[in-house]
Amino acid sequence: MAKELRPDDVLVQKSKNGDLDAFDELVKKYESKIYTVAYRFTSNHADANDLAQETFIRVYQSLGTFRGDSSFATWLYRIAANVCRDELRRQQRRKKVSLDEIMSHPGGNIYLADEASSPEESLERNELQRAVQKCLNTLSEEQRLILVMREIQGLSYEEIAASLDCSLGTVKSRLSRSRQALKQKVLGDRELSNIVARQLK
Repeated sequence: MAKELRPDDVLVQKSKNGDLDAFDELVKKYESKIYTVAYRFTSNHADANDLAQETFIRVYQSLGTFRGDSSFATWLYRIAANVCRDELRRQQRRKKVSLDEIMSHPGGNIYLADEASSPEESLERNELQRAVQKCLNTLSEEQRLILVMREIQGLSYEEIAASLDCSLGTVKSRLSRSRQALKQKVLGDRELSNIVARQLK
């Protein structure tokens, strides 16, 4: 029988007191989610692993400053977002972002979410993902970050606001602008337009 996970606040307090096993529990609980965020920015497994590891190193080093004003998860996402943005600034170049999950998010009104039922449809779906990915890569890091947090990770507006240290209104306006920017890129992409046209026949 799987061991029941303890609440975050208990694990955080124990970690602050030097309990490495408690901190290891926190890492195991969130490592896949943090890895996913990093991978959407790098599209590279090695880089994503490095960024996820760097995130948890910063978390451990900063545990003493965590006062519990927000949830541990929100605080963790804030650090992960900063790590990813720092890496993008260091690289000063855009990398591919995988959109395997963003295509199926019900909140995105420009994505096609139906599961492919034939090899032909599967091919079309893969082409669509690749084309939308290309459009997403042209957005700014802030636009990509907020789209990843909302459309891939499914964070609430409140969680995003806490993670990015901004107001709820700012999150909504940034997200709206980011979606509109991506939509314009999509509509202006000839390859993507052709794929959509074929699917609508």
